Amino acid sequence: MRRFRLKFRLRVALAVGAALPVWVLAQDATPATPTPAVPPAQTQPQQTPAPAADPAAPEQTTPPETDTPEAEPGAENASLDLVRKSEGDGKERRIRIVRTGTSDDTGIFATCSPQEDDPEDAPNLAVFSETGPGGVRITIDKNVIRVPLAVVTQQQPKEGQDGSDGRVEASAGTARYLDDVPADATARLTRCGVEATPKPAPDTVFVTQGKTELQGQKLVYDETDGIARIDGPVTFRRANDTDPLTGSSERIEVNVDDEKTTLVGNVVLNSEGGRVSRAGRVEYDDAANLARLIGTPEQPAVSVKGGDTLRAGTILYDLEKNEVYAVKAEGGTITGEFVEEGDTPGGVPAGAPATAPGTRPLPPPNPSEDPNASPLNPSGPTSP
Repeated sequence: MRRFRLKFRLRVALAVGAALPVWVLAQDATPATPTPAVPPAQTQPQQTPAPAADPAAPEQTTPPETDTPEAEPGAENASLDLVRKSEGDGKERRIRIVRTGTSDDTGIFATCSPQEDDPEDAPNLAVFSETGPGGVRITIDKNVIRVPLAVVTQQQPKEGQDGSDGRVEASAGTARYLDDVPADATARLTRCGVEATPKPAPDTVFVTQGKTELQGQKLVYDETDGIARIDGPVTFRRANDTDPLTGSSERIEVNVDDEKTTLVGNVVLNSEGGRVSRAGRVEYDDAANLARLIGTPEQPAVSVKGGDTLRAGTILYDLEKNEVYAVKAEGGTITGEFVEEGDTPGGVPAGAPATAPGTRPLPPPNPSEDPNASPLNPSGPTSP
């Protein structure tokens, strides 16, 4: 059976968890050389109807199932969803992968299902590559991630399930169709006539969360724990008209079940106004304008501005104002060091515990979780 690279004009939205046949999808009208990689009993990928078209946009049609490839250029992209059902709250959460480009000159989209000698429950594979400006877009919780290459492993859905989870490996790199499949090929993608070449490199995985833009070098999401890990070195910048924030960490972790993004390892936050904050872990929520600096024995939470220093088990950081608030852990202390003579109103003498009472200008996301959260200064955070 001859394998063709079929021209797709319709948006290809793979049915979640559906069995994906050994078939290559692309925007290429040139037939490939014959290859035995495609079993004769396979079926076409299941398609979902395209969304309502813009009246001003050109009419789009589904390519006919024929050995004659369609020749007109395409205008849509390909996508796939992983569906994760949390054991905690039972909710379904989706990870969406989309190829934004439509030209074979800048990338491909290919799928590969189990072949005749593979186990029936073997996972489906999909390759997304795009070197154009939109890249391959991966949406995880509040984070929109852009990469040149993503290889997705999707498990077969269990009985009664509408979708299934899997694994995503994304980084810089390229993918291409193979003109000839080696007769002794054992790797699934190779047997399907596809080659993916990851090339992890710093500042090639772009993450956007609200006003914050982060960069890393490799993303791996795995269904075993539901955490997407982006290896660093990670650098980031948060826009602010008056006091922009920059920083770095060793990696990023996105917990899909908890819908939480955490900067991990030697986290440093630098405000243009001069505040420098450090911690072992920082839970980051751009939409709430809040970062929670969590100290570890090796990397305590500390924030310094000018000659003033605040140390605590947890520090709440107002991302919009670049101001800090201390959270006193049970049995712990909050300390501050100040160079100003005397005490500021509600402030703390050098080296003394900072236990000032007062209201909470910036309450934590879950007040019941941090009953001891309070500002360093009842009338507002201390500034030099």
